[in-house]
Amino acid sequence: MANDAEGTSNLFEIAFDPPPSGSRRSADSVYTQLRAAILDGRLVPGSKLPVERQSAVFFGVSRNTVARAYTKLAIEGLVRSRQGSGTYVAPKQSRPQRERFSTQQAPDPRLNSLWRRPELVESLNFWHDRQRTSVPSATACLDFRPALVDPRLFPFEIFRRLSAKQLRRMELKPPAFKSPQGNQGHFPLRAAIATHVGISRAVVCEPDDVLVTAGAQQAFDMLARVLVTPGVTTVAMEDPGYPPMRAAFLAAGAKIVPIPVDAEGLVVDALPVPVQIVCVCPSHQFPLGVSMSAPRRTALLNFARKQGAVIVEDDYDGEFRYDGTPLQALRSTATADDVFYVGTFSKCMLPALRLGFVVAPQWAMPALTTAKNCLDWHCPTLTQMAVARFIADGHLARHVRKLRDVYKRRRDLIEDILQTDFAQELSPMPSHYGMHMAAFATQPKRLKRVTSRLLESNVHVHTFERYFFGTPTSEGLVFGYGAVDLNDIEQGLKTLRRVL
Repeated sequence: MANDAEGTSNLFEIAFDPPPSGSRRSADSVYTQLRAAILDGRLVPGSKLPVERQSAVFFGVSRNTVARAYTKLAIEGLVRSRQGSGTYVAPKQSRPQRERFSTQQAPDPRLNSLWRRPELVESLNFWHDRQRTSVPSATACLDFRPALVDPRLFPFEIFRRLSAKQLRRMELKPPAFKSPQGNQGHFPLRAAIATHVGISRAVVCEPDDVLVTAGAQQAFDMLARVLVTPGVTTVAMEDPGYPPMRAAFLAAGAKIVPIPVDAEGLVVDALPVPVQIVCVCPSHQFPLGVSMSAPRRTALLNFARKQGAVIVEDDYDGEFRYDGTPLQALRSTATADDVFYVGTFSKCMLPALRLGFVVAPQWAMPALTTAKNCLDWHCPTLTQMAVARFIADGHLARHVRKLRDVYKRRRDLIEDILQTDFAQELSPMPSHYGMHMAAFATQPKRLKRVTSRLLESNVHVHTFERYFFGTPTSEGLVFGYGAVDLNDIEQGLKTLRRVL
């Protein structure tokens, strides 16, 4: 323990002015400089201070001098001693608040004005619910927000074993350091992805068509970087739609045109001319949950081919089909030059993995790979190796089958309760895919006020309103069932019934 403590102290790199030799104010000097470092944030809570026996090395003073300085800091609540361990900077709540820097009301002109645009900021903050009242800590959170997953269902033991095995492989054969140029991702992972999307989504592709990304959001960002000319490119997006996808194209300087969605999906007849990019969720539209009809799919593909536009297909939860005939993705052999297919492991595995992918036309892959290298070179190799084995060994397919059963029961329960207890207020939209269900308000409601009241009971539900880019044209609620079990669903909907 002593050796470990000494090793930790050797990382202490705060610069100190040593007091003059023989000074009687040496303890005050050490105390003053340490206090300043703690209050201005150079020494963060939990930081370990040098052990007293090393005082001469770090402070140039005696052990007793440092002990007196530490005592004064402890009296003020700035440090705490741990028996047998050492002295540490205390948590903030146990010491005086440091003076905050004044915040400017006007935006700083040094910032790129694009990143201050309200529509961009709001698109990225759409997850944040503003809690108006304090909720008792004992109150369980019932979270119906869409696109969330239940980590309790993930086979951690299997993934931990696979990760350890891959780490051992890296130890026996360390990866060589080389230029990342041309690195589309770990080849076994790209091969596993090609197999997975071929079986589960009928996407025809080869490993060379796949680029591994840090989640779907990075995929959207990279596509916006390589496809958008700022101030020139027009991007058509479903409205309501997925705000973070919208944010990526806004940040690239695209001109966004909202396109309405009806019971058959994106209204193709409403697409503007000219338009260079069309972003859609054809299998399970976000957030309304409708599936694009076959005539609309054909019309969209014909439109893109005629106008020379490309389609960005977001298939965020397409693995989860519960009934009905399987829907083929827009990306196929015939459309490979026109469609960018974006997938993610955040829904079928864990968001914490931060892994996604793009199946892209070959003409775009060099630019996308360059953009990926510019951003972060490549995703963590160990995670890619572990996920590749998870897929190749059949664990992902088994996990998805398990999730389908769980999510179907949750979906059916929500639909049954809505049809039975909320028939006068809400009409659920039939949904054969995904992890959420939308319900339209049958008559005008102040649903934003309803969701604010629900937050007071720690129940999180989103309205349609926060997904619109243009003026909202419909009212309703979105019920995600990825993170709520059956008891949570019953309790949450009882609370909604009471609030309504």
